[in-house]
Amino acid sequence: MPPILPPDSGEQSFFSHLDELRKRLVRSIIACLVVFALLVWHADTLFHALSAPLLALLPVGSHLVATDLTSPFMAPIRLSFMVALFVSMPYLLFELWGFIAPALYLQEKRIVIPLLTSSVLLFYAGVAFAYELILPSVLHFFTHVGPDNVQLMTDINHYLDFTLKFFMVFGLAFEIPVATFLLIWSGLVSAESLANKRRYIIVGNFFAAMFLAPPDAFSMIMLAIPMCLMFEAGLWAGRWIQRHPGEDHAR
Repeated sequence: MPPILPPDSGEQSFFSHLDELRKRLVRSIIACLVVFALLVWHADTLFHALSAPLLALLPVGSHLVATDLTSPFMAPIRLSFMVALFVSMPYLLFELWGFIAPALYLQEKRIVIPLLTSSVLLFYAGVAFAYELILPSVLHFFTHVGPDNVQLMTDINHYLDFTLKFFMVFGLAFEIPVATFLLIWSGLVSAESLANKRRYIIVGNFFAAMFLAPPDAFSMIMLAIPMCLMFEAGLWAGRWIQRHPGEDHAR
């Protein structure tokens, strides 16, 4: 006769999982704080690197302004914290993997590890693409429109909010292959059905880019085209997994 589990075994299991989650959250927070503590000493350097594309387009001697007393102190601190999260992302996903891995099937584990790795790399690629190629063009557009008798004086907080949103949009846009692959792998849709709806998805990408990108045609096109290419990459990966389904789910 199999041993009878104690009546509170379910409750014990719940609290053990809760304790494991707490430990991993604490380690993740500590990791972020350590990276933040290292970066905060270079906060001014980080903000200078972020503002360099804008300052390069302004007249000689121009600079950003602060309309709030605390902005010169808080804006670089905020940037340092966001960069700390950005740098810590691989470790955060490692802790997430350690928490969810025991509940996954063998086939799921083989899929999740590449997905987590590719999602981080794609997000990094999206931010790098935005910073190196798109942001200078967008800033060039905004600094050369408007009346000639208006002098551009950008507040550092507004500029920080603009660039962080800009990077987030492109970083998430580069996650489209992961989302597309998950939809196909989970069986919610088939690769063939997505391929048949390609024209609508392309139109939808341009429609979404119209709202997500800054209000100029170049930014919209430069966001929509990568979104379409990312969709095609996810569709290719989904077709590959349908042709190579592997083993049945087993522990």
